[in-house]
Amino acid sequence: MKTDNALLNRNCVNALRFLAVDAVEKAGSGHPGTPMGAATMAYVLWDRFLEHNPANPAWPDRDRFVLSPGHASALLYALLHLTGYDLPLEELKNLRQWGSRTPGHPERGHTPGVEMTTGPLGQGFAHGVGMAVAERWLAEHYNRPGHEIVDHYTYAIVSDGDLQEGVTAEAASLAGTLKLGKLVYLYDDNDIQLASATEPGFSEKAARLFVDYGWQVIGPVDGFDADAVDAAIREARADAERPSLIVCKTVIGYGSPQQATSKAHGEPLGEEGARAAKRALGWPEDPAFYVPDEVLSHTRQAAARGREYEVGWEERLNAYEGAHPEEAARFLAETNGELLAGWDAGLDGLFANNGTDVATRNASGEALNALVGRLHGLTGGSADLDPSTKTTITGYGDFGWGEYCGHNMHFGVREHAMGAIAGGMALHGGVIPYTATFLTFSDYMRPPMRLAALMGLRVVYIFTHDSIGLGEDGPTHQPIEHLMNLRAVPNLTVIRPADATEAAESWRAALLNTTGPTVLVLSRQKLAVLDRSVYPPAEGLHRGGYVLWESATAPEVILLGTGSETHLALEAGKQLAAEGVAVRVVSLPSWELFDKQPADYREGVLPLAVRARVAVEAGITLGWEHYVGLDGAVVGMTGFGASAPAEELYEKFGITPERVVEAARDQVLVRPPGSPDQSLVQGMNKEE
Repeated sequence: MKTDNALLNRNCVNALRFLAVDAVEKAGSGHPGTPMGAATMAYVLWDRFLEHNPANPAWPDRDRFVLSPGHASALLYALLHLTGYDLPLEELKNLRQWGSRTPGHPERGHTPGVEMTTGPLGQGFAHGVGMAVAERWLAEHYNRPGHEIVDHYTYAIVSDGDLQEGVTAEAASLAGTLKLGKLVYLYDDNDIQLASATEPGFSEKAARLFVDYGWQVIGPVDGFDADAVDAAIREARADAERPSLIVCKTVIGYGSPQQATSKAHGEPLGEEGARAAKRALGWPEDPAFYVPDEVLSHTRQAAARGREYEVGWEERLNAYEGAHPEEAARFLAETNGELLAGWDAGLDGLFANNGTDVATRNASGEALNALVGRLHGLTGGSADLDPSTKTTITGYGDFGWGEYCGHNMHFGVREHAMGAIAGGMALHGGVIPYTATFLTFSDYMRPPMRLAALMGLRVVYIFTHDSIGLGEDGPTHQPIEHLMNLRAVPNLTVIRPADATEAAESWRAALLNTTGPTVLVLSRQKLAVLDRSVYPPAEGLHRGGYVLWESATAPEVILLGTGSETHLALEAGKQLAAEGVAVRVVSLPSWELFDKQPADYREGVLPLAVRARVAVEAGITLGWEHYVGLDGAVVGMTGFGASAPAEELYEKFGITPERVVEAARDQVLVRPPGSPDQSLVQGMNKEE
């Protein structure tokens, strides 16, 4: 019987290997090496430990699994197919093809059972930390003695390449500090990467580093010995205080003529190479995509186990609902991403009749604190900048250091990991994460922001110190190109509010956005709070742009501004009106929201017939042609900033009402109302 079990296990592992090999071979491209080397550890984890339900990939208390080296996607697709997810064999045969559910790298929401989009190395590792953070946070908030409804693990397979990425060091350090004991990673240690062996560029001892990070390091173990991998996972799960890294020694491309070489990493084995590998490992050479009946019968038992896991959880949840009905209702709503009735009531009238100037970073902080009392799942923090970004939630405690139900996270000076961990928290569900740093440091966290946009995650990114208006800290801290960089990311909503009332509405807009992340770009310097009894309500922000003020309903020139420069546009508009120019001032806090509006609304705000347009923003001018046309005028920055008080910087760099007035006069003289230029028509209609 023992021999039969050993044979069955070997056949299951080989089925994983050669489904991946055949898929890559048929596609004519892909990565067979890691699936061949890592199949044993993947099989042991999925067959003996992973609590998941192929019939319902999204049930809340499932274990999470992340394939951090996403280039090994064929391994994950083989696992999903064999365990009974809605991924038929035909999909594996269409690996990397148009319209298939088996893209070259795993994509969340595209393939059933894929927890996150991976491929950029290190991101899966760091996002997994965020999943473990969310699990711990929710467990602390909702579990009660005898009623544990949040109790699961986060697993990942990670690679040499993952461990070389800087974001991994950041995330590993924080995971160890936070003592995330339900985080278990299997390290596929094969000493080979795409271009060469790891030795020329990766000489440090990962085990030693991770011990210093506060992890339990297990191994090295033989990655081809199923019982050794099994024992290592059990040892990892027994340590509730430390995340675990299991070092599994493997051979890339195991069994193939290319094994243990870089050639096995990222290209098909070739017909003869694939046949040779099958012969070496005792697998039938034909047919391709062969799965023995006993293998499928065994691996499909995951479906029955999954039903049992979920039914057991539902029984615990029902008991919990009986004992703690209010908490249960809130838990289910938050897990489903729902906002409870009245969640935003604290924003109403927050800055009405304020009477004093307020930096939008301060206004955002007030809004955040007004929201958290009614929005339980709102939690996050900054990269050691919360006093400057105004993102401390007062009276709601800190996460970590013995207290795991606090709402304030301390990410340390780790912007890259902060973005990835927030993404992992959003992937897990049940929380709405936010992050905060200075806008210039958005560069450090662009990769996870891009992934959040790609995956459609609800994450709120707070960026303060939004322009040269931060003043004396100088050009290293003064963002110039960053707004346009962020606006270039598909499905990332960027909002730069003009005053405190728009800042409050920015939070409302961000939390209503359930299809992607939102960026709030906020000022350090104080700005006048617009009197909304005189100017239109700040709710216009939800449409991305609105007419803030006009001297005539048929304008000769339109002035557009965002953030602090909206006030410059308004002052310039009133100067022009005093000179007899028919002028309209538009607050345009969000390009993305504005471009989603119906054409008739956009035309009502920015009529195409009005060719005379001036935009003003304290950043690069490239990109504003979208709204002002190729011939329009833009008052902005053409280079880096400088160290000086904010008022002096605006004067020295020519971002002033006087400069806007001058540009508007020039536009009115050369571009009277009439037929619009073609570039402007194309720009305005890009979303049609």
